[in-house]
Amino acid sequence: MHVGVSAGDKQHLIHRLAGMLAVDDGERPAILDSLLARERLGGTGLGRGVAIPHGRTPQIDTARAAFVRLAEPIDFGAGDGRPVDLVAALAVPAHFTDGHLQLLAELAQIFSDERLTDGLRAAPDAATMRAKLAEWARAARQSG
Repeated sequence: MHVGVSAGDKQHLIHRLAGMLAVDDGERPAILDSLLARERLGGTGLGRGVAIPHGRTPQIDTARAAFVRLAEPIDFGAGDGRPVDLVAALAVPAHFTDGHLQLLAELAQIFSDERLTDGLRAAPDAATMRAKLAEWARAARQSG
């Protein structure tokens, strides 16, 4: 979880996300290529200031995620035209097709909760953001 990240634009952010998702420098190019390839298919901006860039690559064997709150919102090509300031990036193994879709659906559900996204934007630090996400997950499990 990273708070106050400066990115400038979507391309620069995706390069930074690839570095966050890579365990070592050898994985970074493959993760970057997968994220950029997915963006070329269509933007991953969900709307309401949230984006979920994601990609699949055979270079990794476990799913990885990075969450970023940007210092300044950037254009992500979201359907509502709103610039993005909350980003959940995902890299998964190439064979992880069903699991990839399930993770994306779960992330979309999480970030469709306006109370949660407002709380994440207002949180003073990464620890508070983690606590808000954990609280949301507990409430979701209890409600069914």
